[in-house]
Amino acid sequence: MVFSSIDFIFKFFPVFYLIYTICPFRWKNLWLFAGSMCFYFYGVKDHPFHLLLFLMSIGTNFIIGRKITDRPERSRIWLAVGIGYNFFWLILFKYAGFFCLNLNHFLKWFHLPAKIPVLTPVLPIGISFYTFQAVSYLADVYRKKTSCEKSLIRFGMYLSMFPQLIAGPIVTYSSVKKQIGMRRITPLKAEAGLREFTIGLGLKVLLANQIGGLWNKVEAIGFESISPQLAWLGLAAFSLQIYFDFYGYSLMAKGLGYLLGFQFPCNFSYPYMSLSLTEFWRRWHITLGSWFREYVYIPLGGNRKGRLNTVRNLFVVWLLTGFWHGASWNFLLWGLVLFFLILLEKSGLGNFFTEHPALGHIYMLFIIPLTWLLFAVTDLSQIAVYLGRLFPFGGPAGYFAGDYLKYAGMYAGSLCAGIIFITPIPRNLYSRWKDSPAAALILLGIFWASVYCMKAGMDDPFLYFRF
Repeated sequence: MVFSSIDFIFKFFPVFYLIYTICPFRWKNLWLFAGSMCFYFYGVKDHPFHLLLFLMSIGTNFIIGRKITDRPERSRIWLAVGIGYNFFWLILFKYAGFFCLNLNHFLKWFHLPAKIPVLTPVLPIGISFYTFQAVSYLADVYRKKTSCEKSLIRFGMYLSMFPQLIAGPIVTYSSVKKQIGMRRITPLKAEAGLREFTIGLGLKVLLANQIGGLWNKVEAIGFESISPQLAWLGLAAFSLQIYFDFYGYSLMAKGLGYLLGFQFPCNFSYPYMSLSLTEFWRRWHITLGSWFREYVYIPLGGNRKGRLNTVRNLFVVWLLTGFWHGASWNFLLWGLVLFFLILLEKSGLGNFFTEHPALGHIYMLFIIPLTWLLFAVTDLSQIAVYLGRLFPFGGPAGYFAGDYLKYAGMYAGSLCAGIIFITPIPRNLYSRWKDSPAAALILLGIFWASVYCMKAGMDDPFLYFRF
């Protein structure tokens, strides 16, 4: 069940929220836990073991958190057990097939007869996100940044909370501990929640899905048969689609959090307005970047132990960031390219672009679509084909030279809207006029236009659900 669906908006959430608002506070956490498990079960009903696995994760991490607190002399061991347990399941489901397949290629390369069975289990929904939340909880308890949770219901509710369960934002326990214990649902919070949810819904359904149609057409045509102009246009479309897709989801999650009495962290801050990749990745998927900084980069030493160690730590973080997004070589290549470019920026290039904003924007306009190409296309040979179309250098044509005019005309409205909405201008205008009747009418129009598109089948799954 996704947020941008008829079932969620008109069936699941109204029933859940009606009961949530009328039940006394002492039952709210239990009801939110139960509702979240129903939400999760809907998504994994064809794979019931995934529900059992999630329940096991809740119970195991709850017990280990208590052990870390109750047995301080063995806290490091219990932390290692907890980290090992969580990453065992993530590696098994997400990466086992990748490792087995490439090990077989390695053995074949050396003419060795052994062949390892390739495991291809179905990836449990949200496992990358709830694994990171569980590990952050254990690490914070170990470091005494927060005390362990003594109620299984409250801990289960934290880990399974449906607004952020499937695709984040990654919410640390310490950031919501007080709200778990006491929160209020006020009319102002509820109104703010509905507004944010509606804006996020519009960004997903009316922008991301529509712009994504252009990238889908480019894939359907075949990379060998597109002009350089259409290749750049398609890459621009994907860059906008992935932003509005994930940003829209994050706003919907934040809006649902307000409705439930929680305040989730901001996950995006106009990343396409950045002047460098370093700045971009401080503004994009902020909670994931914070997780890697807090639980990988800083524990490794951060930038405190000399330049060589800093380079090593950056390398580890970006290698893991790429691999976190998917078990394939394109994601590893994506992470390594980002590491190399950010390293260049830290050597002085980033300061140059900061001092010359016009050149910084031109640099980002060029480099961001290229890095998203490594993200969008999983086949390395097809990446090479696409790069050949982006930079033809007088090679054979094999395409219709006017193809980009056709598709630019078809998607001109969506692309122009996307360019406007990657800037702070629409949000600033909304903040100024949000209490006016016109703003209410516009939001109402966005909501029902989104519902119409969903009903007509013009809706796609969230891109980040695959991770």
